[in-house]
Amino acid sequence: MASESTFYRVLRRHGQVHHRGRSRAPLKVNKPTSYQALEARQVWTWDVTWLASRVRDRYFYLYLIEDIFSRKIVGYEVHEEENGEQAAALLHRTVLREGCYRHPLVLHADNGAPMKSQTLKAKLEELKITGSHSRPRVSNDNPYVESLFRTLKYVPAWPSSGFLDLDEARRWVEEFRRWYNEEHRHSAIGYVTPGQRHRGEDISLLAKRKALYETAQKARPERWSTSCRQWQRVEVVMLNPEKPETGLKTAA
Repeated sequence: MASESTFYRVLRRHGQVHHRGRSRAPLKVNKPTSYQALEARQVWTWDVTWLASRVRDRYFYLYLIEDIFSRKIVGYEVHEEENGEQAAALLHRTVLREGCYRHPLVLHADNGAPMKSQTLKAKLEELKITGSHSRPRVSNDNPYVESLFRTLKYVPAWPSSGFLDLDEARRWVEEFRRWYNEEHRHSAIGYVTPGQRHRGEDISLLAKRKALYETAQKARPERWSTSCRQWQRVEVVMLNPEKPETGLKTAA
């Protein structure tokens, strides 16, 4: 007689613990590392999406970097091809424009060729940026930029027939960037714009809204069936928060 753990220990010692049967062995997927952003310019996420042209099977490529704390589009470019050189150049320009050159920063991406190129890896090392990647064959490890791309392609102004040329694609994306950053009131950050949150203006805006709602409730309490909305600022934004047992890191 022996315990179950003893049986497994003896089997493991003799190399007898392995997958049996004709079915495929379970795929071991590494758990993602979670990062938390407490302010802007701590955790960025980025990806490349295709923009269809009016010519069949011809596409333009939108490289886009988003700050997960503010949801602001901090950098983008549209090109006619995908490669690591253009990705590295965009990242360098974005870091300089945002004033965070060689500051602690996490850049999360999927496993596309430009994201894992040696050119981009070298640029990350030069800029002292921590690289983070989605797990292979896991589609929801890069949710922020995927959500942004969905917004981009479902706005009423989206040209469903495709873009005439590269210049038209660039003009359209620039107009979208301006609208998204400065006019679009994002539900996940308290219905302020990404630009307002990135600049820290959301603190006073949300405080004013909270005071306005409380004043209105006190003036006409019979019109409120429940307590008024609190308009609390979102202080922490997580990357891959659905895995609490994974390593949690703060982008300092």
